[in-house]
Amino acid sequence: MPDGRIRQVAALVYRVKKHQTEILLITSRGTGRWVLPKGWPMVGKTFAHSARIEAYEEAGARGDMAPFSIGAYRYEKHDMSEGECGDFIVDVYPMHFSQQEKNWPERGERRLEWVSIEECVRRVEEPELKALIASFDPALISLR
Repeated sequence: MPDGRIRQVAALVYRVKKHQTEILLITSRGTGRWVLPKGWPMVGKTFAHSARIEAYEEAGARGDMAPFSIGAYRYEKHDMSEGECGDFIVDVYPMHFSQQEKNWPERGERRLEWVSIEECVRRVEEPELKALIASFDPALISLR
């Protein structure tokens, strides 16, 4: 990639309950930090489809995925092998939650929690991700 960063994709899984938007957060397996489901773009799949697969694999979440990114955030990963670190840029795709699977590939490896937008902003660490989440409005999302 031109700027030297490694590209990933994330799913911003959301639902609206009692007129309040909630975001699904999961813990990372390595550090236990609160994060969005994310992973690598998959060969032969769009970034949005890859993000949808990550939401299922990491959180068991199913839903309708928007075909476009609502933005991106950067982060550095320092817990890579042999003291290496990586610079990543993550494209974020909103997914309107429809169901929770009973079983999924990473069940039992992570904690999952539905939180308000405000609580989500408090829990995630990356400043650009905080800004994306703080400005998220599901009424502005077209899933077509």
